[in-house]
Amino acid sequence: MATIKEIAKHTGFSQATVSRILNDDPSFSVKESTRQKVLNASLELGYENVSQYQRIIIPRDIAILNNVVPDKGLQDAYFDELREVLTRQAKEQRMNATIYDDIDDLIAHGGDYAGFISMGPAELPPETLHRLHQALPHGVFIDINPAPNLFDSVQPDLEQIVLDALDALKADGCRRIGFIGGAGTMMGKHSYPEDVRRFAFCNWSARLGLDTEGLIYADGPFTVANGREQGERLIRDHADDLPDAVLVAADTLAVGLLQALAAKGILVPRDIKVVSINNQEVAKYTSPALSSYDIDKEELTRAAVLMLAESLVSKRSVKQHTCISSHLVVRDSFAPER
Repeated sequence: MATIKEIAKHTGFSQATVSRILNDDPSFSVKESTRQKVLNASLELGYENVSQYQRIIIPRDIAILNNVVPDKGLQDAYFDELREVLTRQAKEQRMNATIYDDIDDLIAHGGDYAGFISMGPAELPPETLHRLHQALPHGVFIDINPAPNLFDSVQPDLEQIVLDALDALKADGCRRIGFIGGAGTMMGKHSYPEDVRRFAFCNWSARLGLDTEGLIYADGPFTVANGREQGERLIRDHADDLPDAVLVAADTLAVGLLQALAAKGILVPRDIKVVSINNQEVAKYTSPALSSYDIDKEELTRAAVLMLAESLVSKRSVKQHTCISSHLVVRDSFAPER
């Protein structure tokens, strides 16, 4: 392990200056260039007493991969907000972020950046992910985990959210529960054409002994129009025997479902309860207001930025994957037993 004396000799500054910088002395005024030279030298020489804060604040140029599929709807609003929060979090950690909308363009400019953070669910081919890793070995994916052995990831714990929702509905007396979702892919070395929320719903509803026969609708995009269309199908198929409740994979779909129910005079929550996931701003203004599990964008992006910073400093080869918990924001469409 390097000593303060060795760092002082390496940088040309006094031991007192080096010591006060490494101990983050708030009363010590020093040029930013001097501070960064000392911190960089401490990392280069292996000085182990640099605080987590000091490690993270070393300025870095990073890229943000905007890996979304625009649908010109409420899902766009979710990713627009997520990107805004992510950019702010990166700036607070002294990271200069450049946004890329095309992964091939990012790969071509990989040498310009220390690492990257990707947001959005668009499927990426394995060969492209390997090229990305060659160009930028340090990266964090938000929301998805397309290459667990190549990159870190931060995701909402969607499987736990689905289980929590089913537990809450069952405790409220619901036994026949429907599901409305969209087409998605569970990624990794082996890809499956099934969204994780649908996968979790099928698994946990069976284990909990719930009746979901013929009540799963999970095709098409995560849009309001598709939510309305699938809601209309559910109503048409089960007009005389509606389920007790419907769990919806995303607020965009839930808005459409509520429209379909209202058009047929089906009252929520009297005739059917509705629970959703995401807690977007629109959930406050639907009729009735939508009970939805909150996905905390601040926590998602903060965890991603800190994970990337730690990866850049430690140069670790083992990848880390973090799940962010959630809670139900109770509104009018479903109020569980307390």
